[in-house]
Amino acid sequence: MSVLTYKYRIKDSTSGTQLAKMGGAIHYVWNYCNEVSLLAFRRDKVLLSAYDLHKLTSGTSKDLRLSADTIQQVCTEYVTRRKQCKKIKLKWRSQKRSLGWIPFKAAYIKLRGDTVTYCGYRFRLWLSRPVAGDIKTGSFTQDARGRWYVNLQCAVADVTEPARHLELGIDLGLTNQIACSDGIIYRRDNLTRTHQEALAKSQRANKKTRTKAIQAKIANIRKDWTHKATSAIVRRAHRIVIGDVSSTKLIKTPFTKSTYDAGWGMVRSQLHYKATRLAGVCIEGNAMFSSVTCSDCGARSGPRGLSALGVREWRCLDCGVTHERDVNAAKNILALRTGRGTPIKGIRLL
Repeated sequence: MSVLTYKYRIKDSTSGTQLAKMGGAIHYVWNYCNEVSLLAFRRDKVLLSAYDLHKLTSGTSKDLRLSADTIQQVCTEYVTRRKQCKKIKLKWRSQKRSLGWIPFKAAYIKLRGDTVTYCGYRFRLWLSRPVAGDIKTGSFTQDARGRWYVNLQCAVADVTEPARHLELGIDLGLTNQIACSDGIIYRRDNLTRTHQEALAKSQRANKKTRTKAIQAKIANIRKDWTHKATSAIVRRAHRIVIGDVSSTKLIKTPFTKSTYDAGWGMVRSQLHYKATRLAGVCIEGNAMFSSVTCSDCGARSGPRGLSALGVREWRCLDCGVTHERDVNAAKNILALRTGRGTPIKGIRLL
């Protein structure tokens, strides 16, 4: 079983007012937990647990117009974040500097068609696709532009038998975001560079609404492209070996913006959970020297260093074979992990 999150935008414009009120109540509960925990620590040098906060907030659901389970989830989340950050006090929440968040469990909502009911309030959704599986939990969330969404976490049965038995090596790059060992390359434009002029103009003019809209557009395009590319990969391959290239080193170079735009972390996470759902496996392979090593003879005669990143094709000095840089690296990543590579006949750009 896998847990998938379905995200739908709230349709009614008037629903934002009611959700904002509920979000304000969530901020109030969070700040209360923050305050009483700080007072308890100053007085007794003891940090309150989630059980203690549950007892202190019991009986407040009617006044706050929230479900009792929602209030308990907020208390539990507060304690979890406090332990994670290793702090005595967390930041205060408010509608001006905190986005709305209203957690709930499946027992406290009703989903009928394109309408979800919570605490007696009905919210219509843009039901872009049907909900699959059993709803376990979820939340209402707000984005930077003030739009509200409902997130439904559903338990979905995994595929028991893989559709294909192909093994693929994956090399992550900046020019070619995803290169496969069978010669298929998934590439898109650099979104940060494409929209940087419009983004700079809106920022200089102090147009906050326009700036948020451009940033949301970049994020949505990147996420949509990544979903399509990773879905195509996991449908073709049963075993995926992805290079362990580190973005923390590249962000300290002149390629900082390109590294952030590539979204390697998003690609990795999607390949992992999508491969698991389709009865496949996604593992990491060693990407060291993969770009400079010939996948045919093993000689390290390829272009080296940051100055040679613009070299996309190179010819091996030992065996004379011409390689596409990223595809060659993907073949080496696969061969080093599995002990065998995948020959290619040509390169296709998707």
